Amino acid sequence: MKSPEKISSISHLHRYLQLKKPSNPLISVFDFTEISVDPATLLNAIITDFYVVALKKDCAGKFKYGQQYYDFDEGIMYFTAPQQIMQFEDILLSEVKGSVLAIHPDLLQGYALAGEIRNYGFFSYSSNEALHLSEREEKSVMDIIDNIRKEMEANMDAFTQDLLVSNIDLLLKYCDRFYSRQFLTRKKVNNNLLAKLENLLDYYFKSDQLIINGIPTVQFVAGELGMSSNYLSDMLRIQTGQTTQQYIQNRLIEKAKELLSTTSMSVSEIAYQLGFEHPQSFHRLFKNKMSVSPLEFRDSFS
Repeated sequence: MKSPEKISSISHLHRYLQLKKPSNPLISVFDFTEISVDPATLLNAIITDFYVVALKKDCAGKFKYGQQYYDFDEGIMYFTAPQQIMQFEDILLSEVKGSVLAIHPDLLQGYALAGEIRNYGFFSYSSNEALHLSEREEKSVMDIIDNIRKEMEANMDAFTQDLLVSNIDLLLKYCDRFYSRQFLTRKKVNNNLLAKLENLLDYYFKSDQLIINGIPTVQFVAGELGMSSNYLSDMLRIQTGQTTQQYIQNRLIEKAKELLSTTSMSVSEIAYQLGFEHPQSFHRLFKNKMSVSPLEFRDSFS
């Protein structure tokens, strides 16, 4: 595989795609149709120093972000964060339609969004869950992108950066809403995922894995299911109201309650059986979840 092209700035991106010079070095909006490279040019692997939000339409091919492929054949939005590898396969630039918004992190400095943007799970997914939009949702997205474009084309003044960041914030909030809708409309797929998660934890808890490897981490569970930890937590939050960590902890507590009520093992022995390095950690988690200590819970059965 050819080494990824390192795109160090938005100006560099414009040179790479043979676009005209950006009006603002920290933000850019352009259509794929504005790209003037040879029509036979294929997109390859790139790494950027900025965020990319793109709406792609009517183009087949494959797009790999992190370790997994996006479902790229339908009209979708995709999101990438700085220092992440985007790998395109068999995608002719001349066939791609849609818009691209590139945002350098420096544009957001001094605004709350600078710290909040990484909390949007869609920037860090290593799964194939791209964002599919209805016609109405696509219009909402394009209206905001058009507002950003218009603001960039207007004469800069004291309000320009505030308005740009506000529109970016609004766009990401809408996309977060649409992702939540997508989780719900893909309920059957997600229910299958829940079943796989249950089976994974059942096996882990019933075998000696807790003793051998300790409490399963969110990263381990997500990796076993073939997705990122952020995606799994977002899906679980929509389906169950719990993050992955909370889900694992609640399964541990259920197992602890079973051992406390049906065996004569000491609390320390149970803590070890459940993968805790220190009994105090087990005691704190149990009391936090159940509002009573492990011994008080056991005494309620005597």
